[in-house]
Amino acid sequence: MEVVQVEQLAMRFGTRTVFQDVSFTVRRGEIFIILGGSGCGKSTLLKLLIGLLRPTAGHARVLGEEIGALHGAPRRRALSRIGVMWQQGALLGSLTLLENVALPMEQHTALPPDARIALARAKLGLVGLGDAGAKLPSEISGGMLKRAGIARAMALDPEILFLDEPGAGLDPITSAGLDVLITSLSRETGTTFVVVTHELQSILAIGDRCIMLDKTAQGIIAEGNPRALRDNPPHPTVRAFFRREAA
Repeated sequence: MEVVQVEQLAMRFGTRTVFQDVSFTVRRGEIFIILGGSGCGKSTLLKLLIGLLRPTAGHARVLGEEIGALHGAPRRRALSRIGVMWQQGALLGSLTLLENVALPMEQHTALPPDARIALARAKLGLVGLGDAGAKLPSEISGGMLKRAGIARAMALDPEILFLDEPGAGLDPITSAGLDVLITSLSRETGTTFVVVTHELQSILAIGDRCIMLDKTAQGIIAEGNPRALRDNPPHPTVRAFFRREAA
């Protein structure tokens, strides 16, 4: 079943075209990667999918809804079905990890405080932070921040998790540990992951399918299993990316 449908999507800022004629789907339960070089529009595409931007043309449906076109209660309901982890974690510095993870439940559910805390503790346990709930974001490492960000994104049991550059700024060992976590969460919970990244090792480690955006082409230049694209690149830029060659 397709949980994301993107059809002939285009985005322009003034006279600058970021991309055009972008079409792809994401299937339920897979780890789908949006990759490409700097300035190709990866983050813009993510913002269009979760409704922070409206496209210049085309459609981006997530779980059947164009979130950016919704308002009020319908928008809140649609947003409660997805989770987002931003590159820097975006945790509130004045709250403990436990309070950060419980916050979406406070805002979007009628659960009593004890139930919210119990569920938040369970979410932290899922990402390996079961003993860190009392810590503030400033007291933990970058890798732990990313894990806490994932726990908060999972607070409302979303059907899709959107991750923005999860491995950015992490050392190779910590990044590899995060890849293992994402893969295990996908298998254990059945959650669909849409991951924006340019980290080659992570792409190959976790990706079921991917699309590659290109700044010059202003759109998608490759789609498929990342290991297949590495072995049989359909475009010179794809070959350069996967083989770490100068373009």
